[in-house]
Amino acid sequence: MIRKCLFPAAGYGTRFLPATKAMPKEMLPVVNKPLIQYGVEEARDAGLTQIAIVTGRGKRALEDHFDISYELEHQIKGTDKERFLDETRELIDQCSFAYTRQVEMKGLGHAILTGQPLIGDEPFAVVLADDLCLNPGGDPVLLQMVNLYKQFRCSIVAIQEVPREETSRYGVIAGEMIRDDIYRVNTMVEKPKPEDAPSNLAIIGRYILTPDIFELIAQTEPGKGGEIQITDALMKQAQRGCVLAYKFKGRRFDCGSAEGYVEATNYCFENFYN
Repeated sequence: MIRKCLFPAAGYGTRFLPATKAMPKEMLPVVNKPLIQYGVEEARDAGLTQIAIVTGRGKRALEDHFDISYELEHQIKGTDKERFLDETRELIDQCSFAYTRQVEMKGLGHAILTGQPLIGDEPFAVVLADDLCLNPGGDPVLLQMVNLYKQFRCSIVAIQEVPREETSRYGVIAGEMIRDDIYRVNTMVEKPKPEDAPSNLAIIGRYILTPDIFELIAQTEPGKGGEIQITDALMKQAQRGCVLAYKFKGRRFDCGSAEGYVEATNYCFENFYN
């Protein structure tokens, strides 16, 4: 039902300068694996094997990562280092990768719209790679959302509770509770001040979107920060029909911040590499 996953990856990564001056933030390693690979593995494990990546200038490393490096593989062939490429090789074999460029950085909504030629007229997922989501021993977050889509057949955003003073960093929703982990969205605000936030339920970087979202984004005027916000388009969709917010099971690390990145690295090292 859902086959494609879109990765908006054209941003400058300014919160991680100077590291991201010449390296895509999506290639920052958590222990020894780049963020983008964690995201693609999550998509693959949810059954989404057609990977669409929206890139920009200076992002060639993303394409090179999901490709064969004949020189490197020749050098390490037959050594114990060869096994470090096993997971990447599996992704290359199991997934297809398509790329397009976002020429101007006009916000997440615009980045998703830029990916329309790679998606076509079908439902799809969106993953923001710097939101690292892990659920050891359970279903990956994206698989949880794909299973929900099979039941409800509408757009779904992943949410988590955040401290009220942090709402200005997120899109924030409010709505009717359907069950203890699902809300029918009736309000969605981009980066509200704490006193203006409708709740403390923040959208994080996992979405399931129906294809009509492209038309709605195209009709959306620039909003907060002069950017085309996906929350504004989703609010239009919620008014026309149904958008659900899902309080997912698992842990999320904000790897766009130094604090979240260090926390994620420590967590992965302690849980997966010892």
